[in-house]
Amino acid sequence: MSEIIDSFVTALDMIFSGDAEVWSITARTLAISLSATILAALISIPIACLIHFNNFRGKVALVTILQTFYALPTVLVGLLLYQFFSSSGPLGSLDILFTPTLMVIGQMVLIAPLMIGLTISALSGIGHEIRETTLTLGAGRIQMARTVLLETRYAVLSAVLIGFGRAISEVGVAIMIGGNIAGYTRILTTTIALETSQGNFELSMALGIILLVVALVVIITPSWIQFRSNRSLKR
Repeated sequence: MSEIIDSFVTALDMIFSGDAEVWSITARTLAISLSATILAALISIPIACLIHFNNFRGKVALVTILQTFYALPTVLVGLLLYQFFSSSGPLGSLDILFTPTLMVIGQMVLIAPLMIGLTISALSGIGHEIRETTLTLGAGRIQMARTVLLETRYAVLSAVLIGFGRAISEVGVAIMIGGNIAGYTRILTTTIALETSQGNFELSMALGIILLVVALVVIITPSWIQFRSNRSLKR
């Protein structure tokens, strides 16, 4: 027990003393995961709107498949991307294997189905009355979609943040296509795995605490924004 406490104390000291390695890894992790989340959101939200606001054959099956991909194994995504972007793969000429660029792409592939499915669920929570009223008032389909998105903005934000939470906490994709290269592709989760295996519990604990704090922020942010918005409306 004393070793755990000592590791925890040392980890806190590394965080608050501004340890260069700790904050370098954290900054790299946030840059990669935020980039992946923003790009995935820009793609996923319009796709979710197209699926939700249009009726077509196989729509239910498509949504079911997307929901199945919520549990898409990270190592499977890493394996497929590795094969595509390795020197012998069809996209090997791009030469982006073991780079932050491919890590961003990998996290996008991992979280996009999750964002699309959760956004569709959020849009489905709005009754047909709002859609019909908007169209009756002369709005076009794009304006109607924007109105529904505005009504579900907190749920859509939650979908985006859940995607970010999965991106920043995954390890399979990061190791397989990032290579865990020190100072280049090494991020929070891969460093925790590596340093723990080497017995460097202080650094692992410090990065684990930061990862836990990030996860906590992701969870409480939508509720905090909604609370502030509702408070402003009551004034």
